[in-house]
Amino acid sequence: MPYRAPVDEIRFVLDNVVGFDRVAATETFTEATAETVDAILTEAGKMTNEVLAPLNRQGDLHPARLENGVVRTSPGFKEGFEAIAEGGWLGMSADPEHGGMGLPITLTMAVNEMIGSACLAIQLNPLMTQGQIEALEAHASDEIRDLYIPKLISGEWTGTMNLTEPQAGSDVGALRTKAEPNGDGTYAVTGQKIYISWGDHDMAENICHLVLARLPDAGPGTKGISLFMVPKKLPDENGNAGVANDLKVVSLEHKLGLHGSPTAVMQYDGAKGWLVGEPHRGMAAMFTMMNNARLGVGVQGLSIAEAAMQHAIGYATDRRQGRTEAENGSILEHADVRRMVLDMKARTFAVRALCLDCAVALDMAKATGDASWAARGAFLTPIAKAFGTDVGIAVASEGIQVHGGMGFVEETGAAQYLRDVRVTAIYEGTNGIQAMDLVGRKLMDGGAAAFAILDEVDQADHEGLRAAGAELRTLTEWMLERPMQDRFAGSVAYLAAFARILGAHYHLRAAEADASRAPLARFAAGRLLPEALAEMAKARTGADELYALSSEEIAA
Repeated sequence: MPYRAPVDEIRFVLDNVVGFDRVAATETFTEATAETVDAILTEAGKMTNEVLAPLNRQGDLHPARLENGVVRTSPGFKEGFEAIAEGGWLGMSADPEHGGMGLPITLTMAVNEMIGSACLAIQLNPLMTQGQIEALEAHASDEIRDLYIPKLISGEWTGTMNLTEPQAGSDVGALRTKAEPNGDGTYAVTGQKIYISWGDHDMAENICHLVLARLPDAGPGTKGISLFMVPKKLPDENGNAGVANDLKVVSLEHKLGLHGSPTAVMQYDGAKGWLVGEPHRGMAAMFTMMNNARLGVGVQGLSIAEAAMQHAIGYATDRRQGRTEAENGSILEHADVRRMVLDMKARTFAVRALCLDCAVALDMAKATGDASWAARGAFLTPIAKAFGTDVGIAVASEGIQVHGGMGFVEETGAAQYLRDVRVTAIYEGTNGIQAMDLVGRKLMDGGAAAFAILDEVDQADHEGLRAAGAELRTLTEWMLERPMQDRFAGSVAYLAAFARILGAHYHLRAAEADASRAPLARFAAGRLLPEALAEMAKARTGADELYALSSEEIAA
């Protein structure tokens, strides 16, 4: 079944579940009218259906490859990227001063969902570029902004971020890449970076690397890290891509999935770079890009959930097997297949609403300067990233099950969704780290952001949801009283509970707006709320049981 962009579904969620009208009513986003939103979603949907979706299988069967130091992308990817760039989708939320549209991040996330469903491997490139644009807007000098951002928006150049090193994964503070002053305002950057998504390719004339490195006077840990712009080709006097910089692709990783997206090992040998932001403040600048990417990765989980769900429903609708209530009916009439498909639909809807709710909060924070909106967006970001990717993995796996034996056969394409989405729970901060962030940094306000969201849940016209919300409020208070090790031990379960309660809440909002959605809302509540209660029980167990066995006993 070919992918079809869920334009009407996205618009319904914007209008009836997450309150996008509040964003459009602000002075900052007055151009995000209903007509503009319709035009954007319709045009993006057309592009993803007609141009990008046919590339998905090509990227899997014909991976990006490294030839004589240059990465060659999968067949059709260059044309696909050009369609994204020419449509203006790279700079939707970028400042109009540099050629962007200045539209809400909510609309960017909606378009990114459709691009990711059509071809996740290619969507990772725009996601990195969009994050780099945001980081440069917030932290770079006027000179760097004026040179790089217009070319990133146009798609002439693309962006990456370089954090991870062989000895420095989640512990970014252990990185060793160094940057030494050249005496002319530039720096010589030397070191190796790994897991660099789209670190090289043949789709644009230049690749702009944001690289974390240490200055000679840097202190230890993350407080001694600075950020540098290190382009593949050095800009000439006219601002065009000129001679090659002193960097290279050492190799490409052989991966479980996302074969069309080249993941590079990058080597910098005194490459010329320019400082972005203040010295030793690189992590603050990079986190601007990472926070954008974390919501974006949650949307990637949504993208695959939607695509895998459509694929499974298409197969279940066409497949005839066994006796069903409807004579000569499809396997969709079987109770167990119904259970799987409805579960896929319910969870995919919940993730879409969660991601767009988070994006609306970020837009409102930008438009109003209201700290409560910023706190809401910050609180929802790790939930959207972790729950979105967990659901993407679960739905893709269930999609294989719906296909039966054919799901395990590559020719159906069902397995690709699971292989492609699996990494989303790992990159941009593992889901475990997201959960630790939620119970750590995000509760440093004494639970204010969490309680504000739970106040909304408490207004729901559903006794079971209100009861689950009250239990989550009690658990949040318990978390605030516990030492951090106990919080961390229950963090994954706490995040899972919060996500499920929010998911049920969104479904009930949808049913209030459209009675035809009530059956799915009841189904969702009947599964999500009991799961939330079970997760809350797990979250209370504390750290003692995790350390009851010594490391030696575990390894025995």
